[in-house]
Amino acid sequence: MRLLARSVLAAVGALWTLTSAASADVKILIKTQTYDISGTTGEALIESMDRNGPRHGFMARAIAQTSYTKDWDFDFVQVKGSCRIKQANGTLNLTFTYPHVASTLPPALDKRWARFFTGVRTHEETHGDIARQMMAATEKSLSGLTTANDAQCSKTRREARRRIDAVFDEYEGRQNAFDAREHREGGHVEYLVDALAKS
Repeated sequence: MRLLARSVLAAVGALWTLTSAASADVKILIKTQTYDISGTTGEALIESMDRNGPRHGFMARAIAQTSYTKDWDFDFVQVKGSCRIKQANGTLNLTFTYPHVASTLPPALDKRWARFFTGVRTHEETHGDIARQMMAATEKSLSGLTTANDAQCSKTRREARRRIDAVFDEYEGRQNAFDAREHREGGHVEYLVDALAKS
């Protein structure tokens, strides 16, 4: 059974929210969407999530998912044949997908579900925080980038893309390391699922 996952996939849309900028040159757009599940036992809810959750890979599904895309635009300044990035404007499109219980739950299960969902949200918001950190690190890496003998700014643009990719790779490593900790045997995800499933 697939559980919590982070990927670059996005499902059908629901609500867009513009948050305050992480810095002067980075804006973050947050989209939260849900899919319906039902059941009157913890096991039934888990099975419903496993059937209806967002796709993770070719065959598997996840209980919840954080996906994102990043875009960067540059303002260049040219001085005496050199090119400098005056400003790097980044946009992070962040999408959270969560399960939504469409049926009425028995009181004891409702309490377990609330605890489970809090844990799920915390997991996904951590992925979102890592993505935000990636954007801040990228902006810092691009700040003041200057290339000599680059009247057309082509070298500067290539170097900017190289730096963006390098920071992305570093933070994808952090995303994967976080998932590995959370999904390990006896880890936080297993704890959440077992607590929901108990009779």
